[in-house]
Amino acid sequence: MSVDPHSAALVPTARRWPGRVLVTGGAGFIGTNAIRHLVHDGAEVTAFDSFRRPGSERNLELLQLELESQVRVVVGDVRDPDAVDRAMANVDAVLHLAGQTAVTASLDDPRGDMFDNAVGTFNVVDAARRSPKQPIVVYASTNKVYGSLDDLAVAEEVDRYRLIDLPHGVPESRPLDFASPYACSKGAGEIYVRDFARTYGVPTVVIRQSCIYGERQLGVEDQGWLAWFVRSGLSGQPLSIFGDGKQVRDLLHVDDLIDVYHRVIDRIDHLSGEVFNVGGGADRSMSIWWQLRPTLESALGTAMPEPTFGPWRVGDQKIFIADITKAREVLGWTPRISTTDGLNRLVDWFRVDER
Repeated sequence: MSVDPHSAALVPTARRWPGRVLVTGGAGFIGTNAIRHLVHDGAEVTAFDSFRRPGSERNLELLQLELESQVRVVVGDVRDPDAVDRAMANVDAVLHLAGQTAVTASLDDPRGDMFDNAVGTFNVVDAARRSPKQPIVVYASTNKVYGSLDDLAVAEEVDRYRLIDLPHGVPESRPLDFASPYACSKGAGEIYVRDFARTYGVPTVVIRQSCIYGERQLGVEDQGWLAWFVRSGLSGQPLSIFGDGKQVRDLLHVDDLIDVYHRVIDRIDHLSGEVFNVGGGADRSMSIWWQLRPTLESALGTAMPEPTFGPWRVGDQKIFIADITKAREVLGWTPRISTTDGLNRLVDWFRVDER
């Protein structure tokens, strides 16, 4: 569909969630943060999760204590269509956040990755298609659908890489180029989500997410790298970096991401079938080591361990910055939380809640 970015009708004027919201992957990092906002804003929430990821049960337990058990929890797997159908009954919207999240894991087990992401997403959007309420589906996709971006002109500077021809970052018009099983599975899910809006009228929006970080992130070396860095800084455990540390990512605090979820749901009548790049943008981009290090050490109040540098991983992008122009113009959205404030919040959370 075509969206007029200058239409005042597309700018949300009030904060509103639908009455009943299903959050797949509800025990995960983004899921628990989304649930916290949903409940505080009056939504009736069901968290759907397989609890296969270590730490996810405790993550949700802590949230339930904070929210005084105002969340219905369903143990289930998006790979199981019957379980998805049951969870989908009588909901008004779905935040589809469940899935396998690491490129490295997809290389080790491409079949499992395909079932988690491509089949799981098909099950969610097909259940929405068959539901009498036809709920809104917001799908968390990834910047990895753009591939390794090897064809883009990149300048190597002292402490980072720079996109020569794309100062604002990569736009949604960039052709998709899947460069790993993970990118294939997420991209396949994205294609189903977009097509079901066109073919069946299911109200869907795709969010191609960049580097999201924040509280409740159970980062490991392969995924959730910023939380992994914080854990390393607090514990002194060894730190490995794949590549030279000059690779650039645009950092976005999870609360700013959830603000996007709010806005697309609030204007779904105008936005069904649309795709948005969502990340920190050029203003919140930095190299993952040489530029990030001083800000991170300031938040930690201590020096980071010296890292070891290893080979680049398959499909790694030397630089990814999301061009967030469309989200700004269509949704009236810009990131609010600075990298400094966001890192301070993440460090404080680890100090209180480190497991």
